[in-house]
Amino acid sequence: MADQSIVSALVLGLIEGLTEFLPVSSTAHVLLAGHFLGFRSPGNTFAVLIQLGAILAILLVYFRKLLQIAIDLPTSPRARRFVLTVLVAFLPAAVIGALAHDFIKSVLFETPMLICVMLILGGIVLLIVDKMTFRPSYYDVMDYPLSLAFKIGLFQCLAMIPGTSRSGATIVGSLLMGADKRSAAEFSFFLAMPTMLGAFVLDLYKNRNALSFDDGAVIAVGFVAAFVTAVFVVRSLLDFVSSRGYAPFAYWRIAIGVLGLLALIFWRPAVPGIAALRPGL
Repeated sequence: MADQSIVSALVLGLIEGLTEFLPVSSTAHVLLAGHFLGFRSPGNTFAVLIQLGAILAILLVYFRKLLQIAIDLPTSPRARRFVLTVLVAFLPAAVIGALAHDFIKSVLFETPMLICVMLILGGIVLLIVDKMTFRPSYYDVMDYPLSLAFKIGLFQCLAMIPGTSRSGATIVGSLLMGADKRSAAEFSFFLAMPTMLGAFVLDLYKNRNALSFDDGAVIAVGFVAAFVTAVFVVRSLLDFVSSRGYAPFAYWRIAIGVLGLLALIFWRPAVPGIAALRPGL
């Protein structure tokens, strides 16, 4: 059972890293995969904890830019405004996430049918938005105004419903509010840092009594897999969306949502529920 849990954690970590920054909902993919693998996690904590690997991937890829912003903070109004912009965009999710954490984890995360439906609906929305013609007003994330950031932050709150996609919601919100495709994806990266870190800390605190030392190896495997694959995605995504747009991700969401619904109807996993950290459980 321990070997099976390690293998499942590796698979789920790879899925997390590959999907976290794509507008396809990494949470949906990890939860659905965990459901059908029979991999149970106390409080569905595993799906959040391995996101730390994806966070570190952003920090690595954007290290130079983040370091330059930190150096410029004391003397550059533009750098200070950018940091404030990210924090303003993060605020709505921080408030709603803290207030609705238990409901999200105990109800929404435990409803695979809802996740599949949201994947399909989100794919349709993304497809419609990708085909729309926009006249962007913002091309550089450093120049986003605070009002735009707050509106994007409200869109991010839609991702509280698993299957919606945090990156998808923020990207769609950015496009509708006047950002171009490349900067919309990049701002989603920066906004992911406080959002995912906040979710990680809150989830770790809420489930501190549910975790044990035995969980460490399983989480570590998922963490490393998520980190390595997320580095690859972050480095290649901006160029991809600049040339190809978001339609490929829309079709992928719809396909996974439909397949998930069919699997839920016609196939039952050996171990019901969405998945377990401890080997043998």
